[in-house]
Amino acid sequence: MSSRLRDVEHLFRVVGLFAVGLLVFVAARAMFVPADFGIHGYYRAGALDDARAHEIVFAGRTACPECHDDAVATGAHARVGCEACHGGQAAHAADPSSAVPERLDAGRLCLRCHRSSGSKPRWFPQVDADEHAGGEGCDACHAPHHPKIE
Repeated sequence: MSSRLRDVEHLFRVVGLFAVGLLVFVAARAMFVPADFGIHGYYRAGALDDARAHEIVFAGRTACPECHDDAVATGAHARVGCEACHGGQAAHAADPSSAVPERLDAGRLCLRCHRSSGSKPRWFPQVDADEHAGGEGCDACHAPHHPKIE
């Protein structure tokens, strides 16, 4: 009988390694996965409270045109929200006199989206700033809210 067990001894080793691996996995999962994970699907229930604790910095798309109807972007930039370029403006929307937005550097700002890159679709307007403008800012020729040159 001992010769028969010798032939399956390697199977016991594999089963033992599998059991140890399973125990390590269960212990690591118990240590690293929060207790409230999975209550709302693949999310941690406490994440909602964590998100609520952050200060709101964005006013939203509808806040800007209430006062700045002359600066609403049209044409190519019509689908881009104001705060995509100007940053979070909740404080300015709440009290315009206390939080005045800073003047933007159009050259640097425009290149966030329009710098030449092979990863962008060909139809998307892309520029090599040095070749295109010779070092001048984009706003020398383009109006940011209405970028098409007419």
